[in-house]
Amino acid sequence: MKYAFAGDRKISCNLLNFLILKGYKPSFLLVTKGKNSSHSEELKKIANLSSEYIYEGVEFKNNTCIQKLASLDLDYIIGVHFPYIIPKKVLNIPKIGFTNLHPSYLPYNKGWHTPSWAILDGTPYGATLHFMSDALDEGDIIHQKKIDISDFDTANTLYKKTLKLEEEVFKESIDDLLGLNPTRIKQKSDGTAHTKKDLENEREIPHTEKIYPFQLIDKLRALTTNKKSEAPYFSKNGKRIGININLFEIDEEEE
Repeated sequence: MKYAFAGDRKISCNLLNFLILKGYKPSFLLVTKGKNSSHSEELKKIANLSSEYIYEGVEFKNNTCIQKLASLDLDYIIGVHFPYIIPKKVLNIPKIGFTNLHPSYLPYNKGWHTPSWAILDGTPYGATLHFMSDALDEGDIIHQKKIDISDFDTANTLYKKTLKLEEEVFKESIDDLLGLNPTRIKQKSDGTAHTKKDLENEREIPHTEKIYPFQLIDKLRALTTNKKSEAPYFSKNGKRIGININLFEIDEEEE
């Protein structure tokens, strides 16, 4: 298997290490750049490639990089939490495809803030390894698994569980990938999708809006992430007051 690796976040480091320990070193590395980049330097150390085979940020979209990638006769480009839109001319470079590991149970929750929308919409949730296509998160599925959403889950706790499930899904798919003829399951036409802006529209809790208690609880759960900038809030005395919640089971013996 000959591949380029495109990734970010700790999960990408874990999976690149996994591939190398299996005996498969990447031919090329694509990493993120900028204020939201988190593990680029660690990925470079793991890959141990010459700098001419490492591109940062959106450099992979330029003609020099595209020609270099095309010259490598790649079977795959393996993407793990690589946060950029991939142009068609890059998607078409690998012979088998550009794979993506997505934190949702496709076709549900394509796009952004997947654990939040799984709670808000009541949709199935999990992790999916799939091929990338022109349309966001709509490519053929290689492997996926569901995860139960607990009554105690917030978007933050659910996402942490799903990161572990994503690794599991990828590792369970490795023999399929190495065989160079991986499973391809067409996605159903139904499903759900959300943009980054969609969650912002859910954050404010208006004083005048009537809402059932459990609907409010689900909204608070869905908007409790690891970022204060995504927290639900209400306005009072000219201030926006954010809310994060923690759910736990009450032990009657301790009351």
